[in-house]
Amino acid sequence: MPATLAIDALVFDAYGTLFDVHSVTAAAERLAPGRGAALSQLWRTKQLEYTWLSSLMAGDGGAARAPRPDFAAVTAQALDYALAALGVDLAAAQRAELRGAYLTLTAFPDAAAALSALAPRPRWILSNGTLAMLEPLVRHTGLDRHLDGVLSVDAADVYKPSPRVYRLAADRLRVPPARIGFVSSNGWDAIGAKAFGFTAFWINRGGAPVDRHGPLPDRIIATLADLPPLLA
Repeated sequence: MPATLAIDALVFDAYGTLFDVHSVTAAAERLAPGRGAALSQLWRTKQLEYTWLSSLMAGDGGAARAPRPDFAAVTAQALDYALAALGVDLAAAQRAELRGAYLTLTAFPDAAAALSALAPRPRWILSNGTLAMLEPLVRHTGLDRHLDGVLSVDAADVYKPSPRVYRLAADRLRVPPARIGFVSSNGWDAIGAKAFGFTAFWINRGGAPVDRHGPLPDRIIATLADLPPLLA
């Protein structure tokens, strides 16, 4: 068994880590029969791609800086692209229904128990999502009982994996980065957090290979349930 790590606080990614983004598949399949799974996958792929592109396009804050669309806007843009790419024509109300599904995503089955087992350490979310998206979702799933707060990248006006985003958590928690455990199911996010200085945990549910673009996460595990035993 690997040695335990000394962690004073924990920060969790939201989408894909605590909440299953592909729980929208059922609604997508109902609205686009036979295309639900493909729509969910392409929507998520483009959603992430657009966050990275918008961060790059925002530049250095000079006069030509492009405004950064928030995550609600990015999610809508990515959905419109995915529908067009798959040749699916949905009415405005149906598109709104799919976007609204992000407020009622399903929490992963082990999320509540894992968060509970990590108490009394502070447990926060740090997400690309807006507070208007995240706070209803946390309440809907009941995870608000196990979390101490929610941070949005909007406070840094850039998306992950910018170091400015991870700095939000370090500043709020007032804990040295190495003593903060950052938990994400997105390999690139875990690597970004590790590069910033957090102790990074990658929830690799699909058995994917490790990305090569930065430092390895400190621990790679299969489920959230694997996390509590790793902490001193």
